[in-house]
Amino acid sequence: MKNHIVIMAGGQGTRLYPLSTPEHPKQFIDLLGCGKTMIQLTYERFLHVDPFAEFWVVTSKNYFHFVKEQLPSISDSHILLEPESRNTAPCVAWSSWKIFAGNKESNIIVTPADAFVSSLDNHAISIRKALAFTSSCQNAVVCVGITPTRPDTGYGYIKLSSRDENSDLCRVFPDIHKVESFKEKPDASTAESYLREGGYCWNAGIFIFQAAGMICQIRQYAPSLAQSMDELSKGFGQEEEPALTAEIFPKLEKISIDYAVMEKSCDVYCIPASWPWTDLGSFEAIEAVTGKSIPR
Repeated sequence: MKNHIVIMAGGQGTRLYPLSTPEHPKQFIDLLGCGKTMIQLTYERFLHVDPFAEFWVVTSKNYFHFVKEQLPSISDSHILLEPESRNTAPCVAWSSWKIFAGNKESNIIVTPADAFVSSLDNHAISIRKALAFTSSCQNAVVCVGITPTRPDTGYGYIKLSSRDENSDLCRVFPDIHKVESFKEKPDASTAESYLREGGYCWNAGIFIFQAAGMICQIRQYAPSLAQSMDELSKGFGQEEEPALTAEIFPKLEKISIDYAVMEKSCDVYCIPASWPWTDLGSFEAIEAVTGKSIPR
């Protein structure tokens, strides 16, 4: 089964203004002073997972030149340009329909472009386990959950279900857990209770699934989005595709994949991971990783 990595890189990074601006957002900036931008680090991290995977980028039409400059190996046809930002559900749907049109048996990894992971090897081990699971379970969606190290209020949480150690699933895939529920970013006392109780992970926003399975999930839980994707797919590879995208995409509901599918589905799983992970969405997060203060 062919693996496809979809990098979501359409955000404007306004929380890091003036370091990040809508004209030059954080995913295309060397935030860590390491000589590589965030999208380049993300690309290299997932190249380590599967050097033979096909890469895609979903981004704003205004950022095409950044992608071409920073990831020149990605073909133009694999850079999906959003006429307007519509959150992650349309992003996941569009890439799933596009990939499925070219390869009916595909595993997809969807990842944000702006996280920092220091251990490439441990990250790759987790993602490969998730890929093995989705390869055998067509409708399953696996979320990557980060084992919390503190009661952080800046992350969403995933509540894991109790395990049935006698199930075939647990025996074959001991690292994969069924998801009981998703939790919004909590207040401090709630975050502390999550850590005391255990069985919670930070939601890293990384999802692994089969293209066919995600399309089925979207058809079931977000039928209007599926209908729009069916219309959009009529233009795939045709001269009218850009015009059709410009017409349909701005009309899509602005909704996250978590709300549209994950919180409704019975086929969502989680692989807890203990490797260091940081969402670089704030000055404090960047300073914690680099050990350097950033002028505001």
